[in-house]
This record gives sequence, C-alpha cells and structure tokens, in this order.
Amino acid sequence: MNHMKKFAEMIVDMMKKAKLFAPQGGPIILAQIENEYSSIESDRPADIKIQKKYINWAADMAMGLYNEIPWIMCKQNEAPPKVIDTCNGRQCGDTFHGPNGVNKPSMWTENWTAQYRTFGDPPAQRSAENIAYSIIRFAANKNGSYLGYYMYYGGTNYGRTTASFVTTRYYDEGPLDEFGLYRDPKWSHLRDCHAALRLSKRPLFLGTPTIQKLPNNQEIITFENQNLKLCAAFLTNNNTTPTSIKFRGTQYYLPGFSTSVLPDCKTAVFNSQNIVSQHNARRFVPSKLAGRDDLKWEMFQETIPTIDNLPIKNLRPLELYTLTKDTSDYAWYSTRIEFSERDLSTRGDILPVLDVYSMGHALVAFVNGEFVGSKHGNNDDKALSLRKPVDLKPGNNDITLLGVLTGFPNSGALMDKRFTGPRDVTIQGLMAGTLVVTFNSWSHSVGVSGEKLKLFTEEGSQKVKWKPVTNVHPPVTWYKTYFDAPEGNNPVALRMDNMAKGMVWVNGKSIGRYWVAFLSPLGQPSQGEYHIPRAFMKPKNNLMVVFEEQGGDPSSIELVLVNRDTICSSVSDYYPGNVKSWERKGEELRQVVEDIRPSVRLKCPEDKVVKKIEFANYGDPDGACGNFIVGNCSFPNANKIVEKACLGKSQCKVPVEKSLFQEGSKDLCPNLVHKTLAVQAKCGLRHAKDD
Repeated sequence: MNHMKKFAEMIVDMMKKAKLFAPQGGPIILAQIENEYSSIESDRPADIKIQKKYINWAADMAMGLYNEIPWIMCKQNEAPPKVIDTCNGRQCGDTFHGPNGVNKPSMWTENWTAQYRTFGDPPAQRSAENIAYSIIRFAANKNGSYLGYYMYYGGTNYGRTTASFVTTRYYDEGPLDEFGLYRDPKWSHLRDCHAALRLSKRPLFLGTPTIQKLPNNQEIITFENQNLKLCAAFLTNNNTTPTSIKFRGTQYYLPGFSTSVLPDCKTAVFNSQNIVSQHNARRFVPSKLAGRDDLKWEMFQETIPTIDNLPIKNLRPLELYTLTKDTSDYAWYSTRIEFSERDLSTRGDILPVLDVYSMGHALVAFVNGEFVGSKHGNNDDKALSLRKPVDLKPGNNDITLLGVLTGFPNSGALMDKRFTGPRDVTIQGLMAGTLVVTFNSWSHSVGVSGEKLKLFTEEGSQKVKWKPVTNVHPPVTWYKTYFDAPEGNNPVALRMDNMAKGMVWVNGKSIGRYWVAFLSPLGQPSQGEYHIPRAFMKPKNNLMVVFEEQGGDPSSIELVLVNRDTICSSVSDYYPGNVKSWERKGEELRQVVEDIRPSVRLKCPEDKVVKKIEFANYGDPDGACGNFIVGNCSFPNANKIVEKACLGKSQCKVPVEKSLFQEGSKDLCPNLVHKTLAVQAKCGLRHAKDD
C-alpha cells in the first residue's frame, strides 16, 4: 500500500503539473484506481476482510489525491460509494449487473475485441458481428453511457516487454492490427455501429426506456420522449434462427442473434449481423529489394561457461527472477561433479539420465560443453522437466544450464511468489543409483556474453570474430547480416522460418522475442512474422542480429512487406443501406443520398486502385475474404458487371439488385429467397505492373 500510494501520487502530481485533468482544461475526464481486483478476492477468500479494507483504502486514497473527476474500479462488484464500478468482458450488454449506486453511470471499460495470445495458443478470435451486437445491447439494455475497447490497437511488444509467454504481437485481432492497418470488417463494421448509435443519441439521452419481451427470446427496447417527438428502437433477436418482428405496423427481418437500430423508430439503419462495409485479407509478400538470397549471414557461438568463469556462488540454483533482476532473459547455472569409473556403467547401451526440474520458463542444457537438449513450459503450466541421457566420463564433469525467462507475470494473486528457474537437479542411472545434484554448489552469471558485448550494435559486433554460417546450427548462437530497407511504404516484418527461439535486433533496437518452434495445436507457430518498424531502419546497410537459443537455420529468414490490398464485400439484398445514408437534423432523421439500396462498396488503401477482380459471384456464394467459393446457384455475368464498375478506380459501388444481373425475364435462381453479391478485388498502385 505504501509503494502503491507513492506511485499514484507521482502520476497524479504529474498530471496536475501538466494541467491535463478536464477541470484544468485538459482531456482527462476519468481516472482508474486498481484493476479487476475482484479476481484476487476470489483467489484468496480467506483474506476477504483485509481485501475489502484495502479496496476502501484505495478509493479514499485516490479521491484524496484528486477529487474533481470521477474515479473508477474495473470489474469491482462491490466498489466503494466514492468510485464507479465498471464492466470488463465480451458480453457486458447482457451480463453486467449494473453499477452499485443510482448516481453511477453504466460503463464498459474493456470490450474485449478478441484475446491476447500466448506462445502455443491457436488464433484468438471474436467476430465483428458479435462485438457490434454486444455494444448495441449495452447501450439499449444496460443504459450504457461509456464504451472502451481492449484492445482497439495492440501493437508490438518490443524488447523484453511482453508478459510471461505472451506473444510479441499483441492483440493482433483488434480493429487495427499489429501494423496499424484496418482489420476489416471489424474496424469498418464497428465504425458503422457507432454511427448508428450516434444517430440515436438524442432519444437515448432524453427518452424514457421501455422493454417489451416477445416470444422466442426476442425483445423490443424503445427510448421515447413524446414531448420532443424523439424515438429510437432496438429490435433484438436473441435466438439463433432468423425471424421477423412486427413493430408499429412494419415487419423487420432479423437474422439470428442480431439487433437492429431504428434511430427514429421507423428506419432500420444498421443490423449487427449484416455487414455492409468492406472486408480485407492480410498478405505477407517477400521483399524484392531485400530478398532472402540478399542476406549474407555470419555466426558467432557463445562459449559454454563452467564454474571457473561464473562469479555468483550459491549452494543450490538461485531463483531466476531474483537473479536476473529484469536485466536479461538469461542466466547461466553450472556445477561440477567428479565421477570414478566405478560410478559409471560399462555398458555402452546404458547412459545416465540428467533430470532437471525447473519452475520455468525454458531451459537449455549442456554437459561438458555439449548440447544435451532444451525444454519449455507454457502459459498454464510454466514448470518443466528436462530428462535427457548424457555421456559422462571418469573425472570432472560440468553440468551447465541456461535458464530462460519469457517475461514477468501479468495478473493474479501472490505475484511476488511466482518463482522461476532450475529447482531440482538429479542424475539417474549411476551404479550407486540416483545422485541429487541440487545442493552440489552452483555458480551463476546473469546474461549471455553477447548481450554484455552488445553484439547487436555496430560497435559491439566488431568485438568478436564472426564466421561464415555452416550446415551445422548449434544452440546459443548469434547471427548477423546487413540489408537495405525494403521497397515502398508498406509495413515490414521478418518471417522466421526454420528458427526456434530467441531475440532479434535491427540497428541495435530489439524487435522482441521470437518463438516459432512452439507450435499451437493447429501445428503452426502462434506467431511467425515479427514487425520491424520502418523508423528502426535506414535506407542502406541495416544491421540485423539474431540470438538463437536452441538452434536454427538463418538462411530461411525472410523480409516481407505487409499489406491489406485484398479487399472484399459480401452483401445480401435484404441488408440495410449504408448507415452514412442518413443524418439527424434536429429531431428529424433524414436520408442524405438518393440510392439507399444495399450495395457492395469497395475502397482501396490510400494511393491505390482496383487492379483485378479476383472473385465476383451473385447468387449464394460462400466463404470469406481470401477464400470465397461459388455456391449452388449464380448469375454468370457478375464478374463482367463488377469489373466495369470497379477496375482502375480507387473506390466503387455495385448495387445488390437482381435487375442489374438478370439478362432477360428469367430468374436463374428462383429458389433463392434472398440473393448475395460477393466480390474480391486486388488493389495496387495505379501505374504499377500486376503481380
């Protein structure tokens, strides 16, 4: 509490001095103290009285520092009266209990757009449709007045800044991806969702809410002020099957698990399930200027240390967090054991087994300077056991371990009791049985020598003799090369195929940890590409240095350009028009465009035009952007019509209208009640040659 108060005082004083709080004319309208502390309470129910006392202390302390703006506590069900309890999660529109005081607004501080990934995880996903549905439910069903995203943009954890086992790429499934590019339709559909709510804001603020429950888990929520002639309605189908709801004399079609927004209680301007905005797909394209063959790699192998050159002594292996003190991911551990010939088996087919139990996070083992093996834990179970046969000899034998961290813990109770590093070491299969080596006296050193020499910098790289890369790829090895900045302005990434685990630096700046050897259940790395900001690069002769812990082949490392030049749309004829087709003028909702028919709208990234129509199908196409397929029935002229409307243009529009695609009076797909137009286009520079 003492340290927390000192920290909070420092932050608040900093804000005051800069005049950043709203009453001072600044932008800060809310402040938060504590975060999801209720999860600690549930982990330690025996301490509940102390925890409640702490929460009240935290609220009083915060208000004492600055009380001219509201303070919040996220996910704190029994927040003290002075602070606002808020919701974090995916479905706060239905699960939030509501604030615990009549004078507190209903606030959603973390709308989880997906989930951050840890190494070994499959992709984390949450659809744009589900997020939009929950947002509208929160506004209508929970009287929500505030929405924050976690994350809207996650970015990159450079250097050693990730939490334990968290990928270097953070929350890539947000509306803006790691590279700052629009992840459509998540970005564009949520933009349209908020536009629909803005069209409804006056009824939401000034109207009286009424909830009408209907059969089959459907409902109508209205916000109405008859004196001001304001009305907004939210029609919700909480069932998985589509339905129609009759409201004030009009039938409204609702897909399963969706909600429609009627800012004037008449006009459906948005449905959470019907995406009328653009989709896109991300591509990683090899650089032509800095190709794989242009990277000339050299190597420098770490010397495996022994007790003779490790300065920190202790009876047993030291705890890794305490040893490294956040200065490195690495620490060497070594001990020496003397064996006689009588201790070792004379049979060549029986070898002793080295058994190392470590509390995490990863480990690389050597005996007499020779690589024995590596092992790692995972986010759920950080501990590991490495068991490998070893070749011991009569006389002195050196057991050397490289303890490896993947970051600090990020949440939960008793964080000061999260221990890492080698804990117990034994040698099994000796003639006298199992030998416990844990208390054999150990020598330690923090970091590897290449870190201390700063081999990742231009100056440091001159301090050792680099050798040409061979077909042998040993562990704990440094690799360096030079490259020119890739062409164009697109974001740049490094594809780390055939490497295992380690870190990368460009011109002395760390782009973070990589770990491509840890596969997800899908058989793929949780992260295969690693962002190199163009700000880290110069036009020519960029120094790239890689430290590989376990052994990998750098010849497969590749610089790639990142784009979202593949754009798509899939719109059905019953979808509402684009929400931008309306505006609110005073108390009136007005149509501002003549054509409000559902339409496919495509827009290329800046300075690019549609170079190719890769897919166009009108009927019942299936699939998703980057993977569309023709359905059971379609009109043959869709591609020609879309090409005419879009080729060579930066943006285009094609109405989803049967008369546009039908040649003659015959409907080619009479059994389709609703028809869909799906289009996939490739964008490129106007005067560039097609790929």
